[in-house]
Amino acid sequence: MRTDEVIIKIIGKLDLMYGNVINQQDVKMMLEEVLYDYDIETKSTALVPLNNMQDMMMLYLASKKIEGSSRNTIESYGRNLLKFSNDIMKNVEDVTTMDIRVHLANYAKTGVKNTTIATRTDILRGFFGWLHSEEYITSNVMNRIKTIKAEPEQREPLTYEELEILRTGCKTFRQRALLEFAYATACRLSEIVQVNIFDIDWNEMCLDVVGKGNKERRVYFNAKAKVHLKRYLNSRKDSCDALFVTERKPIKRLENRGIQREIKKIQQQSRLKKNVFMHLLRHSQATNLLNSGADITTVQSILGHSELSTTQIYSKTSDSNVKYEYKKYMAN
Repeated sequence: MRTDEVIIKIIGKLDLMYGNVINQQDVKMMLEEVLYDYDIETKSTALVPLNNMQDMMMLYLASKKIEGSSRNTIESYGRNLLKFSNDIMKNVEDVTTMDIRVHLANYAKTGVKNTTIATRTDILRGFFGWLHSEEYITSNVMNRIKTIKAEPEQREPLTYEELEILRTGCKTFRQRALLEFAYATACRLSEIVQVNIFDIDWNEMCLDVVGKGNKERRVYFNAKAKVHLKRYLNSRKDSCDALFVTERKPIKRLENRGIQREIKKIQQQSRLKKNVFMHLLRHSQATNLLNSGADITTVQSILGHSELSTTQIYSKTSDSNVKYEYKKYMAN
């Protein structure tokens, strides 16, 4: 519609409402001046399809939560699916296999590792598999997409000497208690965050933690961890239930990032060259247990693995252990 036609319509409405009160010529000049820099188009009444991708994502994540997936898992799924959604900008029923391939190819061009691409592929596989099983889509576009087979990273566990070096880097009671507790229990980061003081059985030196899939298991700690935990707790003046809390007020539970920063700070203070993070402490304890002769099914229980094959990743047998086992069972 032309601008002058719009102006005539507006003046006509004003004339009906206010009669001789307004000066039509003045109003016309004012409207022409205001609308000079604008293009006016007739409103479209055609139906515009909405992008339902994010609605479907929210339903999927809700279903994963009901199934018992951890908060970290759900957040990871959400981040990956949101990036996919922003890239594709389609309804779920309109997504094609080629859309998936192009998205993953573009993601690979950013320089991420094959393991990272494989993770996103598996997340998309789970999402579209759920959409298909729930009959939101008629066919699963992921059926022809293969997951990249990436060799798992071989992380070098901490040696006993490196662990001692880390201990020298602890400058506060909290740092030492956190390091000893994380290593002794081999707990996941998310599990340590949830621990409350009243969860701990000090006599038996154990506690129950809730791991992946809301599965509860018992973990243990040693006398060294007990001593440093007690020293840390005795130094606190707050009434917070959490085992590890912030140092600045208001005192509250120390969350994932706070714990990660603390472990990184310990590494920097110790001047250990190896990159240290929470999962490396868990990995190191598992490896040291296995190398010390612990039964792999026992280590599986300590770590809370549902599959034995996951525990086997941590098994890094040293040459000295190979020699010992050979002599033990193959004497003559």
